[in-house]
Amino acid sequence: MVFAFLFGLSMDYEVFILSRMREEYDNTGDTNGSVITGIGRTGRLVTSAALILFLAFMSLAASPGTQIKVLATGLAAGILLDATVIRALLVPAAVSLFGQANWWLPDWFARLLRVPPSHAHEGVPAGATPATETE
Repeated sequence: MVFAFLFGLSMDYEVFILSRMREEYDNTGDTNGSVITGIGRTGRLVTSAALILFLAFMSLAASPGTQIKVLATGLAAGILLDATVIRALLVPAAVSLFGQANWWLPDWFARLLRVPPSHAHEGVPAGATPATETE
């Protein structure tokens, strides 16, 4: 139960952070700059939310029931780990490491999602279509 709850929370915040990074990448075409801007603009909000949840679960850990103590302690520790190690270190490092491969979306999958394809892997800016040769 702790894992399911933490997975749901972390995915919610990761989508928030990564969508901000993607918006910045679409504007600039620079992955490293988009990581800096994305974390800079969402980091305080996400960290504040994690701190509030951590404190709420720590207050629940002071309850007399053993089952609630175990659940609350596990959730508090997981949120603290997710906010510090995962969101602050691993996600920005992985996005910077993978570079333009983060933003690549195959044509067939883009058609399925009904969004424009991303040809970032070919050196074409995101949202643009590759130029075709005309005679």
